[in-house]
Amino acid sequence: MDNEIKVLVIDDDEEDFIIIKDVMAELPHGKYVLEWSESYEEALAVIEEKKHDVYLVDYRLGAKTGLELIEEAIAKGNEAPFIILTGQSDLEVDTLAMQAGAADYLVKSTITALSLERSIRYSMQQAKNIHAFRELNVELENRVRERTYVLEHAMKELEKSRTELSISLEREKEVNEMKSRFVSMASHEFRTPLATILSSLALISKYAAAGEHEKEKKHIERIKASVHGLADLLNDFLSVSKLEEGKVRLHPEHFRVAELVAEVIEEMQTVARPGQLLNYKHVGNADVMLDKKILRHILLNLVSNAIKFSPINAEVFVHSLVEGHMLTLRVEDCGVGIPEGDQKHLFERFFRGKNATNIQGTGLGLHIVANYLKLLGGTISVRSDMSGGSVFKVQIPVGESK
Repeated sequence: MDNEIKVLVIDDDEEDFIIIKDVMAELPHGKYVLEWSESYEEALAVIEEKKHDVYLVDYRLGAKTGLELIEEAIAKGNEAPFIILTGQSDLEVDTLAMQAGAADYLVKSTITALSLERSIRYSMQQAKNIHAFRELNVELENRVRERTYVLEHAMKELEKSRTELSISLEREKEVNEMKSRFVSMASHEFRTPLATILSSLALISKYAAAGEHEKEKKHIERIKASVHGLADLLNDFLSVSKLEEGKVRLHPEHFRVAELVAEVIEEMQTVARPGQLLNYKHVGNADVMLDKKILRHILLNLVSNAIKFSPINAEVFVHSLVEGHMLTLRVEDCGVGIPEGDQKHLFERFFRGKNATNIQGTGLGLHIVANYLKLLGGTISVRSDMSGGSVFKVQIPVGESK
């Protein structure tokens, strides 16, 4: 069956395999296919066939350990997740397992059908996320290589002109700096949610076994939030790519702008920091003719920034005004403010302000907003006071209202 999950138990003790088999028997019939390898060498050969979706590996495998097996299998290109099984809870073993590349860590005496099924499910999802991240890296590296090739070719064509050659060299330098900044930023932004997912997965099984459901629920929510964060990062990278390649097309439609802004406010209130309150007010006509999806993306970026840069228990104000053929949006926060020297660079790709180094972000949001506004024929301006927050003002020409 296509939806079967193939599990390989790697354990030199047949009794332990039988225990795992009995636990798995409590899970939905036909969903899992369980197989067994009893030695290090046999297991390594089976893993190289890449026929299984997940591996349950005993910590002790004769003269070697399950950690050595995991490291060797990963080095040979295996991407399916490994779950370490051990006889007793040991923080050092837990840490070593994560360092070796294990997706989770389970204590044999506390394994239940629920905890095992959850561990398998989340480990497989984690493996999918990591695979998607690697594919994204490969795609980005290919694009950089392609653009670097174009630049090198241009340099050869302009070899006779010292001025033009100098311009080409500067462009190549800019691409390389962009690549370095992206690698540095992406490694940090992806590492943080992935680390959260790994640590929460490791704790979920323990809390489930101990019956601490509130703590278990808390870590499940942390995992969900981290996955959503990764999805937002990927969406930002894809948006930049589509904008730069001219693949974004406008699809104007009639809609009520106040309803759209209110929906965004309601959505963002759920992710606001403790005590933060989002206030919204609309003035003027109700209907506009505009690309609704692009306007929504602009709003999400601006309101998200206002939330991130404002302290707890602060207010964020959003105003919309439709007057004649012009829509004006204003997002005002009570945050840290933007240094005057940084304001002229706000809409550059990957730019982060000097006072924003400890605040999560990629430096792509405002760059995307500026490019979307360019497509809409709109403008954006900022007014900021280091002691009183920032105000972002967006103006967009709109079609006649109904």
